[in-house]
Amino acid sequence: MAFAHLDVRRFCALLICTMFVSVPSNAEIKVNPPEDFEIVDPGYLGYLSLQWQPPLFLDNFKDCPIEYELKYRNIGSKYWKTIITKNLHYKDGFDLNKGVEAKIHTLVPAQCTNGLEVRSSWSEATYWTSPRGNEDTKVREMDCVYYNWQHLLCSWKPGVSAHLVTNYQLFYWFEGLKHAIQCPDYIKANGKNTGCRFPHLESSDYKDFYICVNGSSESHPIQPSYFIFQLQNIVKPLPPEYLSLTVENSEEVNLRWSMPKGPIPAKCFIYEIEFTEDDTTWVTTTVENEIQITRTSNESKKLCFLVRSKINMYCSDDGLWSEWSDEQCWKGDKWKETVVFFLIPFAFISLFVLVITCLLLYNQRALLKTIFYAKKEVFSHQETFF
Repeated sequence: MAFAHLDVRRFCALLICTMFVSVPSNAEIKVNPPEDFEIVDPGYLGYLSLQWQPPLFLDNFKDCPIEYELKYRNIGSKYWKTIITKNLHYKDGFDLNKGVEAKIHTLVPAQCTNGLEVRSSWSEATYWTSPRGNEDTKVREMDCVYYNWQHLLCSWKPGVSAHLVTNYQLFYWFEGLKHAIQCPDYIKANGKNTGCRFPHLESSDYKDFYICVNGSSESHPIQPSYFIFQLQNIVKPLPPEYLSLTVENSEEVNLRWSMPKGPIPAKCFIYEIEFTEDDTTWVTTTVENEIQITRTSNESKKLCFLVRSKINMYCSDDGLWSEWSDEQCWKGDKWKETVVFFLIPFAFISLFVLVITCLLLYNQRALLKTIFYAKKEVFSHQETFF
């Protein structure tokens, strides 16, 4: 019995040891973070390169597809952007008015580590543009509009604390240009740059467009301002033309207009129509250049409408409404106006002719009467003579 009791104890101890030993320990499998992680500014006004080198001591993972998990954001942003890549670099655009922070670690897939993915510690990097000038020296009210998808124009106002001698310069870059380019045609006021007319921008749509407006002053440094947008999102088209309003029956009204002139495809437009029936006005939208409207009353005296255009959601994320078109109207009593228009002049002419006729008749009668009395008097003298 004693030997049996001892065997049971040994068996339990052996079972417990086996359980602990048989569990794979991934804590013993480690990988280093990437080396030389840095954020590099190539001078593209916010388009930065995040780059790194492979981690040290990868001999144990020669046959493993090593990946990297990269997280980055502007400092102060709530959310991180996350990228998993096998490359040793990644590029993206950032707002250089703020700092940039990023972190990266190495990933070893589960098939190389007994079924569980292994991650290294984080390697971190930050980037700031060189501090220069006071916040109040930056340009204000920067506004850029891409008119009719053809002509880009930007304007700004000087910083609050900028001296009168301060002048600003604009530089821009988008993917496809070899380097940042200065504005070739400045808009000026009192000899100072207050805006920029851009040249024709070939192959610049649907990609980030970067702008930096910095300045020069003899008295103090000027803080630069950075902007990022996509051109198709700031397009302001021309208003529609050649509006027509047709009342087809007692209830249906057909509104039609021509597509705005320019290079914008017809499929890219959305239209806003402001329709007025007597004293009631309402607004609707359509992607067609024609719409049918039902009158609220067949006794309407006046119907009017205007139209404006904008780039729709299929061609951009946003856009600017055009100016309103000229107003087109229809008046229900137009036939009466036409009758009155012709009747009043006709009445005046008829009255004038009648008066003239009466005067002529009156004068003729008076003349005949004079002649009659004259002849009578002659006859009277002749009778007296004989």
